Amino acid sequence: MEAEGELVERARAGDAWAMEELLTQIRPQVVRRCARLLPHTLDAEEAAQDALLSIATHLKDYSGSGSFMGWVTVIASNSARQTYRTLKRRFAERSVGEMPVAPDPRTTSVIAGSRIDLLDAIEALEQAHPETAEAFVLRDIGSLPYEEIAELTQTPLGTVKARIHTARGFVRGKLGTDVDNF
Repeated sequence: MEAEGELVERARAGDAWAMEELLTQIRPQVVRRCARLLPHTLDAEEAAQDALLSIATHLKDYSGSGSFMGWVTVIASNSARQTYRTLKRRFAERSVGEMPVAPDPRTTSVIAGSRIDLLDAIEALEQAHPETAEAFVLRDIGSLPYEEIAELTQTPLGTVKARIHTARGFVRGKLGTDVDNF
């Protein structure tokens, strides 16, 4: 197994084998990141596939600022949130006449559950305090260290900590629970 940094550089240079190997190596972590937000396995897999495509397409844009896996975490988290928005929109577009008699796990994953409540709270956070959402997701969903979040977002460390504190208070209020490292 080749070192991650070397694979990234070779993939960025256009080596198709290196790109395939890199995506194969990071896939399990990407799926886990997506699954932390999306409770239904197929939804998490869909988000992971979108994230891997985005990583492959935008690898040349990776600046080397922060760790590669931190950059991957940003993409995976954004992909999971976008998949959730798409599923939520599709559900909202269904007419009442199309509703199934028995609950469907895919439908249930979109309209119920603590992770779904969290996604709704994050959406509300993005509207109320947009500058705090990314830092919150990277810390409490992605488990990245404060220093790496500061580097990835090009924000002073103190500002990152303040944003996460603000976001946790907001999300805590939306969920009515204690919010620390989901």
